[in-house]
Amino acid sequence: MSIDPRAVIDPGAVIADDVSIGPYSIIGADVEIGAGTWIGPHVVIQGPTRIGRDNKFYQFSSIGEVPQDKKYHGEQSALVIGDGNVVREFCTLNRGTDDGGGETRIGSDNWIMAYVHIAHDCLVGDHTIFANNASLAGHVRVEDHAILGGFTLVHQFTAIGAHSFTGMGSAISKDVPPYVMVNGNPAAPFGLNSEGLKRRGFSSELRSAIKQAYKLLYRSGKTTDEAIQGMSELAAQHDEVAYFVEFLRNSQRGVIR
Repeated sequence: MSIDPRAVIDPGAVIADDVSIGPYSIIGADVEIGAGTWIGPHVVIQGPTRIGRDNKFYQFSSIGEVPQDKKYHGEQSALVIGDGNVVREFCTLNRGTDDGGGETRIGSDNWIMAYVHIAHDCLVGDHTIFANNASLAGHVRVEDHAILGGFTLVHQFTAIGAHSFTGMGSAISKDVPPYVMVNGNPAAPFGLNSEGLKRRGFSSELRSAIKQAYKLLYRSGKTTDEAIQGMSELAAQHDEVAYFVEFLRNSQRGVIR
C-alpha cells in the first residue's frame, strides 16, 4: 500500500493492500477501495462508498458526498463504483436517496472527464464516456457504450440508451433511444451512431436492420406506437432491434423526436 503520510484516512475505511493514495486526500468511514486503485492528491471520498478494482481518481474530485436533494435528511445511502473507471479532475459523484432505491451506481470501464457531475440515484452502465462538464440530474439512467459530449445536461428521470451519442451542449429532457445521435437545445435527433456501431463490431446486416428501425421511428411520419408495430419483424430477427423496441415501450418521459 502506498499512502502518502499527508493523506487523512478514517480507521473505518477498508483499503486493499496495493491501493495508492496521494497527499491531502481524505478517505472517510465506511469506504471500501478495491485492489489496484489509484487516488491522486486532494481527492475526498466519503462513505458509504464501495469502489472496485483498478480505478483512477484525479485531484479535487468529490466522491460519495451526500446528495444534492432537499428531501434527503441523513438517511443511509450509498455510492457503488465498479472496476477500471477513470474519474478526472473536479468530478462530483453523489450517493443515492431513499426515493431512488438508496444507491447511485456506476459500472466498469467508464471514462469520466473533468467537471462531470453524476447526481443521486443515477445508474451508469459500462464503457461510457462523459466529456468535460457533462452533468446528470438525479435518477438518470445511462446505458452501456453511451457517449455524452461536453456540457451535455440531462434532466432528472431521463434515460440514455446504449450506443447513443449526444453532441456538445445538448440539453436533454426526454429519453434518447439506443444507437441514436442527438444535439442541440432542446436536443433533437440527427442520425444514427453508425460509426460507433461499426467500431464496436456490429455487422453490416445488423447495422442495416437498426437503420431500418431508425427510419420507421424518425423518417416514416408514424407515431411512436405505429413505428414500434412496424419494427416487429425486425425485432424478431435481431435482438438489438428488440432492445430498441423495448426501450421505446418502457420510456417514461417519451423519446426525443
